[in-house]
Amino acid sequence: MAGDDAAKTLAAMGPRLRALRERRGVTLADVSGATGISPSTLSRIETGRRKPTLEVVLQLAKEYGVSLDELAGTAPAPAAEPRSTVQHTFGDDKAVLPLTRYVGGLHAHKHVLPAVEEPPGRPRQVSHEGYEWLCVLYGRLWLALGDQDLVLAAGEVAEFDTRVPHGVANAGSGGPVEYLIMFGPQGERLRPRIPPATGRGPGDRKAAE
Repeated sequence: MAGDDAAKTLAAMGPRLRALRERRGVTLADVSGATGISPSTLSRIETGRRKPTLEVVLQLAKEYGVSLDELAGTAPAPAAEPRSTVQHTFGDDKAVLPLTRYVGGLHAHKHVLPAVEEPPGRPRQVSHEGYEWLCVLYGRLWLALGDQDLVLAAGEVAEFDTRVPHGVANAGSGGPVEYLIMFGPQGERLRPRIPPATGRGPGDRKAAE
């Protein structure tokens, strides 16, 4: 690999590493504790301010369970597999179902928070680079966004810059919460191609005709 190509490959690893970490729902401190790499070094690598060494790349590939080809963006596309089998469950019993395979750029995943007897304390907040679009499918979701506390019901949507401290929790009782997330680690956003409807329904359209 030529020097320029190698430099570009190493530079492109930052967003992929960040996307992998965020998809797993872990913090820089969590990864630091597991690998021994300082949080500041991990942060500089993810933001492209530092190129990772081969030793660091090998450690992170092992920690995230991916190949070097995947981190370099040279791995062939894997064969399709049933989405229901690609599920990860974290220590708080939150389940995450990735809906996209690409680890860089805009990607989507579904989250399921387990049922609770009563709402917990205010959700722990995190902040990081990127932009997020969140849609509740079922249940009631508590979104702590900066100083705001919002309760979103099924069908309600929130979008925000993830540099704003944010956290979520099940706001109801007796049932789980399911929600979708579209996340752009570089600040990518959804781009509507059709303007929003003006509020006219089928009856309005018929009357207008």
